Amino acid sequence: MTLEPSDRVADVPPSGIRRFFELAEEMDDVISLGVGEPDFSAPWAAREAAITSLELGRTSYTANRGKRELREAIAADARRWNLEYDPDEEILVTAGASEAIDLAFRALVNPGDTVAVAQPCYVSYTPGVTFAGGEVIDVPTRVEDEFTLTREALADAGAEDADLLVYCYPNNPTGATMDREELAEVADFCREHDIAVLADEIYADLTYDGEHVSIAELDGMYERTIVFNGFSKAYAMTGLRLGYAMGPAEPIAAMNRIHQYTMLSAPTTAQYAAIEALENCRGDVTDMCAQYDRRRNFVLSRFDEMGIDCFEATGAFYVFPECPGDDAEQFAEGLLEAESVAMVPGGAFGAGGEGHLRASYATGLDELKEAMDRLERFLG
Repeated sequence: MTLEPSDRVADVPPSGIRRFFELAEEMDDVISLGVGEPDFSAPWAAREAAITSLELGRTSYTANRGKRELREAIAADARRWNLEYDPDEEILVTAGASEAIDLAFRALVNPGDTVAVAQPCYVSYTPGVTFAGGEVIDVPTRVEDEFTLTREALADAGAEDADLLVYCYPNNPTGATMDREELAEVADFCREHDIAVLADEIYADLTYDGEHVSIAELDGMYERTIVFNGFSKAYAMTGLRLGYAMGPAEPIAAMNRIHQYTMLSAPTTAQYAAIEALENCRGDVTDMCAQYDRRRNFVLSRFDEMGIDCFEATGAFYVFPECPGDDAEQFAEGLLEAESVAMVPGGAFGAGGEGHLRASYATGLDELKEAMDRLERFLG
């Protein structure tokens, strides 16, 4: 036997985002609008809690499901979204929300099962389904619908045959959000066709127009939905790798069965930071959110001044403008080479992303101003 990758792995292409990161790393004076990472540091109180935990020698494993104190804090925080979960049976703390989503695919998808993936989307969903042995049904969303997931889009894609639906709202890469009425249509479709839902709500706190609504809150959806969230985005704790899943006891237990044999438990130091973040750092999140909103408005206004079409993103920290050129990948490479500004071609995020660019405004306003000036010069 030779050490050859399995077909499942070999058939998955490298991340389109990663290629642009690698190109940018080889250049000087690059302003990256491609990284989905806050430029803020984690709130000081959370960092201090992590430091204190280390000073006290708290470096052992925690319970597989995560520290109970943290699960209780997560359950309390979820009540903001009108969600009620038992911290003992219905919450699992993981090494980032990405691990939680991967666990859900592996725990719930049998070989040959179909998973509808709302696209454009976070780049890990489709490979995650493939690694679990499932088949993907692409469900492209449209700029005409402001990239919301509609009943029509689901029906046109044949999603009634799916076993699972996975989506992310507020959305990466588009910045789209969905209100209660729009989610109700999706919920109706899922109940009608007996489809379970994996709802990635990692950007829930970064909603600028109205309040975030979770589909799990809607009638008949709690028992068929797993909600994912974490501390990377709203709390600027990307490197601490901490996320969680909330859902009915049976699927959460199945996910934990895999988790306890692979990851064992989420990072201990990060869990102490997260407890402090949930209990005492809401003001920091509000302040960061206000800064993102200011940056969002600035970037949208500059695009408008340059004649670049871009719908008004209302969540996360991304905008998804239409590419001014005919080929988004070629345009992005040209912009990077000529002006050292990195944006990601929309095609990297799947069906519906072609012809667009993803620009993150999770960077300082001064850098955003310089990046927009360089973009304008490139267009000129």
